[in-house]
Amino acid sequence: MIYFSRSLTKLVGEMKKLPGVGEKTALRLAFHLMKSPENCRALAESLADVQNSVRFCSVCFGITEDDPCPLCTGDRDDGTVCVVEEPQDMLAMERSGAFRGRYHVLHGALSPLSGVMPSNLKIDELLNRLGEGRVHEVLIATNFSVEGEATALYLTRLIKPLGIRVTRLAYGIPLGSDLEYVDAATVQKAVEGRNEL
Repeated sequence: MIYFSRSLTKLVGEMKKLPGVGEKTALRLAFHLMKSPENCRALAESLADVQNSVRFCSVCFGITEDDPCPLCTGDRDDGTVCVVEEPQDMLAMERSGAFRGRYHVLHGALSPLSGVMPSNLKIDELLNRLGEGRVHEVLIATNFSVEGEATALYLTRLIKPLGIRVTRLAYGIPLGSDLEYVDAATVQKAVEGRNEL
């Protein structure tokens, strides 16, 4: 990067650490913030607020300012727990409005090659919750990646012996898709998971 000033260089360097932000984008964002001191100040205050106020819920491990979080204390189905990899996955489920139970965030997925083992995830905490006897179904909503599938299989093997029903998000063809453009693996999973009408 061309040297402008120590502060600007540092800001660009920090912005480049954000996912999907390269040097050009970081430089463009830095110049935008320099041109707009009120936006820069608001951003700095928001970052400080997040750093000081946001933490993980002691029950579901989602993001919250109140512990336990509103999703753990609200009027929801205590008998169903949806297990997701990351807090943003929980937000995606909530946006759909399709799930009214409780959540549990693992904070990752099993990936032995990357050094992510069961002890690195919130699996023991999930098993402790299930041991309380209120849960009758666990919906596994991990990603449909190799790591997400491995995590789903691992959790299923741990939970089924507890006598708790284990379900998985359905695979399938996205709404509005033309079948001819969908990959073969997705079509195969859709056929295997077909429902009776």
